Amino acid sequence: MLTFQFSKAQTLADAIKMVCVDNKHHAADELFQKLYTASPKDPEVVYWYVQSLIDGNPTKEELNKANQVIQKALNEGVNAPLLWVASGHIELLNGGDINSAKQKFEQAITATKTRKGENPVILAAIGRANADGGSTIGDPNYGIEKLRRAVELNKTDPDIYVSMGLCYRKLGSDFGGQAVQAFTEAINRDPKCAKAYYQIGKIYLSQSNKDALEENFNKALNADPTFAPAYLSLFTYYADKDVNKAKGYLDSFLKYADKDPENDFFYADYLFRAGKYNESIAKAKEIEANTVAKPLPKLNGLYAFDYDRLGDSVKARYYIQKLFETAQPKDILIEHYNLAIKIFSRFPGIEDSAIVYIQKAMDADTLKTDKINYANQAADIWEKAKNYPEQLKWLQKVVALKGSAGEYEYYKLATAAFNAKDYVQTMSIAKDYINSFPDKPQGYFFNVRAAKLIDTATAIEPLIQQNDFLMKDTTKNKKIIFNNDYFLLVYYAEKLKDNTKALEICDKMLELYPTPGEENEFVLKTKEVLEKALSAPNNKQPVQKNDNASKKSSNKQSPK
Repeated sequence: MLTFQFSKAQTLADAIKMVCVDNKHHAADELFQKLYTASPKDPEVVYWYVQSLIDGNPTKEELNKANQVIQKALNEGVNAPLLWVASGHIELLNGGDINSAKQKFEQAITATKTRKGENPVILAAIGRANADGGSTIGDPNYGIEKLRRAVELNKTDPDIYVSMGLCYRKLGSDFGGQAVQAFTEAINRDPKCAKAYYQIGKIYLSQSNKDALEENFNKALNADPTFAPAYLSLFTYYADKDVNKAKGYLDSFLKYADKDPENDFFYADYLFRAGKYNESIAKAKEIEANTVAKPLPKLNGLYAFDYDRLGDSVKARYYIQKLFETAQPKDILIEHYNLAIKIFSRFPGIEDSAIVYIQKAMDADTLKTDKINYANQAADIWEKAKNYPEQLKWLQKVVALKGSAGEYEYYKLATAAFNAKDYVQTMSIAKDYINSFPDKPQGYFFNVRAAKLIDTATAIEPLIQQNDFLMKDTTKNKKIIFNNDYFLLVYYAEKLKDNTKALEICDKMLELYPTPGEENEFVLKTKEVLEKALSAPNNKQPVQKNDNASKKSSNKQSPK
């Protein structure tokens, strides 16, 4: 019996090493399945069998199977604290109540606590649960708290520090330094800890720090030349930079990784990046034929990329839609959203579909600059469709994301509002434009154009303000000033019956054109009529409109 127990322990340790150290998941799954079949009531075997089932972005079906394994053990009397932790782990991955999961964790800690303190195995398992999954899964601070206690009690296990580093990564880029420190502590415990070097490399990969990511991925490979994830990350980094160099890393990945159709996908992806689109499609179809029982939805994304490059927008559209209908969130990348935006933008009348993908891309992307680019894309799509109210909304999102508007943003906003026939909004934007850039002419022009289309009275103040600006260069602007004065002249003389004010306008117009000519002659005749009206007994004679008045020039200008 002792020999059997020792053999089982060795086998379990080997299986754990396959998952935690070697990344040999399929081989580990087979071994865990055998161990579980032989010892379905051994808490440690059940716990690690569950870990193998949920390792690496599990599907709902895999989570359900893992939960069934736990519940079966609990129902059969295996009421072990390690299984309570496993149950809480599943609850977190399913997006369940985090407080309910924490209650299970705390019960496990209490149940295993001795006079020497907490059980480091339980603490490490709790930390592992909170380190797992995306940034919205679990409570990384809670996980770090438990892992700090675990490393005090267990002075040798490097994996505790690896989990701590993953928890820090979940807290965001501001905690990158702490994450690197935790992974470095794992290496201090085990200089051959390839996983820790690999995780440091991933941090620098997210920062596009070429030298640092290469250094750490290569250190992982020096520690373990069969560590497949490092080869894959290097392939991914070089795939769109140096396809030939990427191919070397891909060959090594396929050599050491599990034999799995999902890994063959990367070869089909390489063919696409090498410009061999038909060969990529053929390889994808081969993979698809071998995954009928367990479909690989991300193949649809690859088909979409290939057909897009081949110029077949109809097939590209079909497959990108199919990807979003069938794939799990983990298989949908920012590149897929970008492709969907690109494809749907080609089809007039379905702009709404392109905008849906833009919004999804904005929700998925964490970089503000990318979000701004997406919002600008949406504005461009609506401008092309001549849906100016929607264009205006997206331009306003751009400004909100930036936190302020430059001259170009003001010009685009004012143009969109004017084209949308929202003249009140145009004036509001124009006034902000003027306040922010008082030495630029466009704000004044938009303000006047919109005001005139609201009503005559509204236009008076903007016209006076524009004239004050234009008077800085009367030689260049006198035609526009003259036309503005003509508008004011008619308003004061005919609308308000204020001939005195109208005469003041005439004098300003004569200053612009003091010598004989069409404009000078018009003003002199108008002034004569106004003076007669003022001298009339009733003093109510309006000025007669002169049909020979200069035609109004267009106020529309573009930023210099």
